[in-house]
Amino acid sequence: MEYIPAKTIVSRTKNGQEWFGVDYNMNIYRGCSHGCIYCDSRSRCYQIEDFGRIRAKQDALRIIRDELLARRKRGVVATGAMSDPYNPHEKELKLTGNALELLNACRFGAAIATKSSLITRDTGVLRDIQSHSPVIVKITVTTASDDLSRRVEPHAPLSGERFAALEKLSGSGIYAGILMMPLLPFIEDTEENILAIIRRAKESGARFIYPAIGVTLRTGNREYFYAELDRHFPGTKEKYMRQYGERYRCDSPRAGKLWTVFAQKCAELGLRHEMKDIIADYKREHAAKQFGLFE
Repeated sequence: MEYIPAKTIVSRTKNGQEWFGVDYNMNIYRGCSHGCIYCDSRSRCYQIEDFGRIRAKQDALRIIRDELLARRKRGVVATGAMSDPYNPHEKELKLTGNALELLNACRFGAAIATKSSLITRDTGVLRDIQSHSPVIVKITVTTASDDLSRRVEPHAPLSGERFAALEKLSGSGIYAGILMMPLLPFIEDTEENILAIIRRAKESGARFIYPAIGVTLRTGNREYFYAELDRHFPGTKEKYMRQYGERYRCDSPRAGKLWTVFAQKCAELGLRHEMKDIIADYKREHAAKQFGLFE
């Protein structure tokens, strides 16, 4: 593991209240080994060289501890925005796990985004945090097919493993659900795929599904993505070039119809899918538990 210097790790969010109601961001690692062909964090604007190589921030736990103690306002701390906090090195290093222990000790909440089943290792501390502060776990699933997930997310746990992790978390009382994003146009944007994800999410105890029926492409990411399309989905790159040109936001041509199908099925199964409802739900659940403690 290569360690890189860091002056700060826990930073205030600019639009966190609109994005899952978080107050702070915390990224302990830089880079990611999942190899997802669509990853926006690979974009040149982020200036992360050799993105597939994972590095950790030096003295991260001390910095996180000091920054949490210095915060006048407690709140929900998010992790997983720029790299998966449960990469393969985390199993041995336990930097994310120990950071959660610090959140618990300092009475902060947690919002975690991951593709890794390793998160189930930290179910106990997540339950402890949820006893005093809001917790939400977002597991990314873009396809219900293990075969397709192996092609678009080659080094991440298969979709089936992620659903199994979701079931364990939900079964332990953790507020958890699915980030269904990005749904790659011409590859994953089908009714069959969306309905299969919804069905398996419900079976796994998900409380919500939040979608993006399309993908974003920027310089650095776009070139990598197109090269991977040529490798695994011949002819698809040309469809993107004709449909989107140099656009950043590449919504599925079928987004409107697919959203209707998605929203109707979620409503039928009682799954939250609007951001405001998800935020209200996981924070209301915590408030209700807190009220119960003092009855």
